[in-house]
Amino acid sequence: MAHMWRLVGRRLLLALAILFVISILIFGALELLPGDAAEALLGQAASPETVAALRRDLGLDQPLVLRYLSWLAGALQGDFGISLASRQPIGELISGRFQNTLFLALYAAAIAVPISLVLGLASAMLRNTIFDRLVNVTALSAISFPDFFVAYILIFLLAQTGMFPTIASGVATADFVGRLHMSFLPAVTLSLAVSAHMLRMTRASIVNLLASPYIEMAHLKGAGPIRLVLIHALPNAASPIINVVAINLAYLVTGVVVVEVVFAYPGMGQLMVDSVSKRDVPVVQAAALIFACAYVLLNLLADVLAILTNPRVLHRR
Repeated sequence: MAHMWRLVGRRLLLALAILFVISILIFGALELLPGDAAEALLGQAASPETVAALRRDLGLDQPLVLRYLSWLAGALQGDFGISLASRQPIGELISGRFQNTLFLALYAAAIAVPISLVLGLASAMLRNTIFDRLVNVTALSAISFPDFFVAYILIFLLAQTGMFPTIASGVATADFVGRLHMSFLPAVTLSLAVSAHMLRMTRASIVNLLASPYIEMAHLKGAGPIRLVLIHALPNAASPIINVVAINLAYLVTGVVVVEVVFAYPGMGQLMVDSVSKRDVPVVQAAALIFACAYVLLNLLADVLAILTNPRVLHRR
């Protein structure tokens, strides 16, 4: 157990180091953007004195290192400053949007995970059949299409029937059933994007294990195909399957930008795009850092779960 906790501790330290580097990249990259935020906010008609006064108020006249350290210290305490466009605290601006994005990601995961696992197991059990080929072709097609294309196809096929709305802007004020109804098309779009990866990983892991000697022994002892897969193969394939599920959950949280824009969903991705168009740099920095934290932490969770479900990594070679 001590070796396992050392591995978890190393992964945690690595994740913190990656987040530190990402914070530098986010802050530095946005600082390198051409133009001046104060001039963009005041317009071209503003006098140099007014622009200089706003730069002092915003702290833009401070050295870059001091501004980064001040921003990082505030971010560690949950204080991302004030939005340049709306003059609201960024924490309040982001909290509701992040809840909406998290709801959409969980909704998509609730659709994608069971379907991909069941289809992956069925495809492995019926490998090289018409069902297996059909599932694989569908999965490859889903991987090949970009999110916005899938979203517009779903709008064309389903929204024009009147069953589902094409705009999800009212999600924030709707009740739970209304949120599920308005978020259905965005959730299905995200589900199609991640289901194919989970399905193919599940199938590949089970097919590899079905060729193992202990599976052949269980077969010779009279175990049926369902028992072979569910009792003998699936527990040993849990590590890679959990890993790919956790990584795809990270994608659901961080990859919602395009889908939210297409459906006008009031989440973090829509807020980020709006803030970029308004040159609201502090909001963009905060949103990018939150996305990075979610992605790194979910990947850390995938590593930890892989360690816990695979005892072989606990032993030195």
